[in-house]
Amino acid sequence: MVKKRTTIMAAAVIMAICVHAKVKLPHVIGDNMVLQQNTEARLWGWDTPGKQVKVSVSWSEKTYSVKTGKDGRWMVSVQTPMASYTPLSITFDDGETVTVRNVLSGEVWVCAGQSNMEMPMRGFGNCPVEGFVDEVVNARQYKGIHYVKIPSVMSMSPLEDANCEWQEIGTKTLAEVSATGYFFAQMLNKTLDIPIGLVIANKGGTRVESWLTRENLQKYTKEPLDTMGIVNGHEWDYHRQLVWGNGTFNPILKYTVKGIIFYQGCSNVGDPGNQYSDRLALLVNQWRTQFALGEIPFYFVEIAPYHYDNVNGDNGAKLREQQYRASTIIPNSGLVCTNDLAYPYETTQIHPAQKKPVGQRLALLALNQTYGMQEVWCKSPSFKDMKVDGNTVHIHLKDDYGSISRFTDIQGFEVAGADKVFHPAKAEHFWQPGGGEWDETIMITCPEVEHPVAIRYCFKNFQLGNLKNAAGLPLFPFRTDSW
Repeated sequence: MVKKRTTIMAAAVIMAICVHAKVKLPHVIGDNMVLQQNTEARLWGWDTPGKQVKVSVSWSEKTYSVKTGKDGRWMVSVQTPMASYTPLSITFDDGETVTVRNVLSGEVWVCAGQSNMEMPMRGFGNCPVEGFVDEVVNARQYKGIHYVKIPSVMSMSPLEDANCEWQEIGTKTLAEVSATGYFFAQMLNKTLDIPIGLVIANKGGTRVESWLTRENLQKYTKEPLDTMGIVNGHEWDYHRQLVWGNGTFNPILKYTVKGIIFYQGCSNVGDPGNQYSDRLALLVNQWRTQFALGEIPFYFVEIAPYHYDNVNGDNGAKLREQQYRASTIIPNSGLVCTNDLAYPYETTQIHPAQKKPVGQRLALLALNQTYGMQEVWCKSPSFKDMKVDGNTVHIHLKDDYGSISRFTDIQGFEVAGADKVFHPAKAEHFWQPGGGEWDETIMITCPEVEHPVAIRYCFKNFQLGNLKNAAGLPLFPFRTDSW
């Protein structure tokens, strides 16, 4: 009886909103928005049930018409034009008109994840973003970068709207945009010379489970899904499952986007086995299904070096290993390595200051893999294979683009024998004329290990290596053992 009364009251609220109102739009559809170019972009809203809503666009003489359902909802898809900096407008008419202005057509990307994606250009308290003041001064150089920040809210049920507003990047609006997202947009904007829209939907500290739906949590996890179980299950609200996806991500799922960039993982450090990579793959599949736009690109960021209460521990390293695995099992994805993007003094800094290279490396992936610019090198090198020759280990790398950054003083390698004790190793470029398969390798030796069995590279919570490829991108941390 209570459930029925609640349903009736909810319906009454919707009716009260619609009966004497003109077309009501979600906040994400508004002035300064960026539409995904050259596609059928979805527009939606609410009105009186059974009402005819007409949609006209400034770039075409075509008028779209749709009739609202019994619940007052309506949706229509409009053909968008080629990207340009020409301001556009959209008018919604049900007898009264609502017009959305200063609309641009361009490329729209979602900025998802936790605090390192959320981190605004102004930084957090005691967590600055490197170069912020310079970027404020130079903000006017970038035309057509707009963003909308979805408020981070929790909800037990999926929300359809969020109190947000599109902003045009300028000196006065730059401070609040996601730093990683902005530097990503900068490179796309400059390279492609088209408008870029950022839909920023994230929450600091969240776990991957925070964004999964009730159905996926129920089917693939043992997370409690009753209200008290969710509330009492975690000391911090940002660790809660389900509620952040419902409240913060669900309002954008009808918006037509190009792809997703993602920076998350710190709060899943310590997860067992392949749990994280499997659940991240599950989340990506969920989002792709919910957006209903096909296998949209998903580019994500490796968690940066951080002490996790023990600099020499490996819980963080194992999470990075899971992220690398995820990049191999998620179709149309790419992973950014950040092993070189923490300063030695940032051991206890969970929000490293170097956000510009993170955004730029995400953009390199997009330019190469999404926009077809094969001339843009975008991949970090990774371990390929190894061969033990006496007391020496030789290794090959993948994606080095034909070069490594240094021949000597390569830092970050360790070697272990059968005793499973790792020692710092000397690593250097090795080349011997003759044309054999192993003539050009990285040669690794260690006086303490006469019979090498396994090697590791920066496989610690906080360890900075210095080996990069011809693109200047760092080697992914790795291990050859499973100890």
